[in-house]
Amino acid sequence: MSDDIDIAGEPTAPDAPSPAGVYAGDPAARAEWDGRYAERQQLWSGEPNGALVDEVAGLTPGRVLDVGCGEGADAIWLARGGWDVTALDVSGVALKRAAAHARAAGVAVRWVHAGLTEAPLAPGVFDLVSAQYPALPRTEDAAAERALIAAVAPGGVLLLVHHAGMDAHQVEHGDFDPADYVWPSMVAALLTDDWEVEADEQRPRTAPPGGAGAHHTDDVVLRARRLR
Repeated sequence: MSDDIDIAGEPTAPDAPSPAGVYAGDPAARAEWDGRYAERQQLWSGEPNGALVDEVAGLTPGRVLDVGCGEGADAIWLARGGWDVTALDVSGVALKRAAAHARAAGVAVRWVHAGLTEAPLAPGVFDLVSAQYPALPRTEDAAAERALIAAVAPGGVLLLVHHAGMDAHQVEHGDFDPADYVWPSMVAALLTDDWEVEADEQRPRTAPPGGAGAHHTDDVVLRARRLR
C-alpha cells in the first residue's frame, strides 16, 4: 500500500485545536447525537471496547478506521499501540471531547466529522476497519455496509461488533426500530469470495465499567479478512 495515499487529511497533533465544525453527513443525525452527548459530561466509559482489544491483539499495527469513534477511547488506545488512526463520528460534541482526550494522552489521531457514507475516505486503504456498536442507518442500496467493506485494504481486517439481540428488539412507543439500522449479519451477507470470515459468533461481552450500554452482556462479533 502506498504511503502517499490521502485518506482524510493529516493526523491532528496532540496540541492541535479540537475538530472544526465542518461536517459531511445528515444534519438530523448530527443533531441527534450532539444532543445525546450534550446531556452528559461523559457518555461512555473512557476505556477501549473489550472485543476490539481482544481481536487486535495479534494484528500488526497499520492504518485503522474507527467508525463511530464517540469520545475517542478506542482511537486513543489504537494510537498508543502504534496504529495510524482515522476516527470519524457524526457528533461534533463527541469529537471535541475525543480530541481533548487525545491531546491529554499525547497521541495523534486524524478526526473526521462525517457520516460513514459521506466521509472523504479513499477506498481500500485501511488495514483495519473497526465499527464497535455503530448506529449505521440502513438504506435500500446497503450504502453503509458497502462503505465498511470498501474501506478495507487487501490483507486487511473488518471488525464489526454489536450488542447481541438488538436486531430482534421489539419496537415500543418512541423506541428505535432495528429495521432502520445495519447489523453484522447484513454485512456478512455481502462478503464475496474475496473475503475469509475468521469469526461470526455471539460471545460474552468484556464490558468496561460504567458508561452507556454497560448493561449488555453479549456481543455479536464479525471479523473478516480481505484476501485480495
